[in-house]
Amino acid sequence: MEYKQVINRRQFISLAMALGAGLMLPGNVTASSSAQIRKTITKSGEKLSVIGMGTSRTFDITGDTELLSRLEQVSQTFFDMGGEMIDSSPMYGASQKVIGQILSKLNHNDQLFSATKVWIEGYQEGIEQMEYSRLLWGIKKFDLMQIHNLLDWKTHYETLQQMKAEGKIRYIGITTSHGRYHEQLKDILSNNDFDFVQLSYNIANRDVERELLPIAMENGVSVIANRPYQRGALFQKIRNKPLPEWVQEFDCTSWGQYFLKYIVSHPAITCAIPATTKVKHMKDNMLAGRGRLPTPDQRTQMLKYFESL
Repeated sequence: MEYKQVINRRQFISLAMALGAGLMLPGNVTASSSAQIRKTITKSGEKLSVIGMGTSRTFDITGDTELLSRLEQVSQTFFDMGGEMIDSSPMYGASQKVIGQILSKLNHNDQLFSATKVWIEGYQEGIEQMEYSRLLWGIKKFDLMQIHNLLDWKTHYETLQQMKAEGKIRYIGITTSHGRYHEQLKDILSNNDFDFVQLSYNIANRDVERELLPIAMENGVSVIANRPYQRGALFQKIRNKPLPEWVQEFDCTSWGQYFLKYIVSHPAITCAIPATTKVKHMKDNMLAGRGRLPTPDQRTQMLKYFESL
């Protein structure tokens, strides 16, 4: 039986204070030094690894056999190190076809948490696009179907509710990667029953902290953070800059882990979805989901240090 856990703004603050005292979020986070930290999907109680994998740009390849082989290694590393959510969209060119090709060759031991989007106008067009995505992935059903950038969201919302009721998908979500949709998204999350919301959030882009993340928590909506590295811009800022020694306090050994741990340590964030075509970067991404996460005080320290660079 599914349940809905909803917290208010006062509880939101209490959770942050609990983290500041070095406490674990009750029933919300599980972790060990050698396993992926997993957070609770609020509407169901299911646990999900905090580091997923995005496929925008990176999986949009055609005819490059060498890169395809490397992406297979990247994906196997993802699963070997405890990864679960792979996120894609019809917007991402050949990405869904490439995902299907790779999944057919890998041993992922039923770990996959499949997430894609509907990105088209129209009721029937939406149904057909989602079915085509399922065929491209080569799976029985998607774990999560999201409405991409709010496009025709009212039409697709009704469709997704029906699909979920019929067991054709497990969760429904809505996404944005553009700040201009934030006002509309606040109203949508407050007045509709979504399981997930996906939005842009990183140490340099924290706009959603003010209202959207508290609203998501109040309404029991789990949050996926996209663009965690701001499409590589964060690494440009810290080029040749030293990683402070105090990051050892939360098991951080690289700038990539610094950025990801900052994101997933926020109480509202369930999963971040960095994208890469390199095995060494995938290994580093996945290490961000192990060990300790920074407390609120440490997050403040991280932000101040980053902004001082």
